[in-house]
Amino acid sequence: MVVCGLACWRCRWLLPLLLGLAIIMGIIALAGRGWLESESEPYVQQASLWESCTRTPDALNWNCESLMDYGWGRAAAATYLVGFVILVICFALAVIAFSIEILRFNFVRGIGGLLFVVAAFQIIGLVIYPVKFTEDILLMGDNMFSWAYGFGWASTVVVIGCAFFFCCLPNWEDEVLGNIKPTYYYSSPERAPYLN
Repeated sequence: MVVCGLACWRCRWLLPLLLGLAIIMGIIALAGRGWLESESEPYVQQASLWESCTRTPDALNWNCESLMDYGWGRAAAATYLVGFVILVICFALAVIAFSIEILRFNFVRGIGGLLFVVAAFQIIGLVIYPVKFTEDILLMGDNMFSWAYGFGWASTVVVIGCAFFFCCLPNWEDEVLGNIKPTYYYSSPERAPYLN
């Protein structure tokens, strides 16, 4: 016997959990020093969202300059940070929305709309950074946009996916709340003898 359904009320915490994962990846992106790194030895360049650091191949210490001295640096940091703050607010609203017994589905759709705004802000920051960085900062050696920058994009992809789910969830309101009877399918290799 198989019970079919599009969603279940017990699974309601999956979306807030995914938003929490996006927050963790966003924190890693904001704090990480691996937005841009030297691709191979000698490691002479590394950058975060906030600063760019270089050193000569034989030096031990990094010489860092703030990217906040550039207009594009402030714009990239501000747009990504604003998106992150709205993401934290959406996470709190999602926990509240799924905690109450009578789920307000219009409220859930509003969270989905806010998540699209988060994605737009984060994408703007993630596009401004590499374009302007490579134009204005002298790059030494072979470099690559690295792990922290990748966490920023991963957070954005999770946010976009959650935004679609939050916007579409009200279409399955009855299934989520358990207001419809499940459909049972019986699979048997042979028909019962009394049906012949």
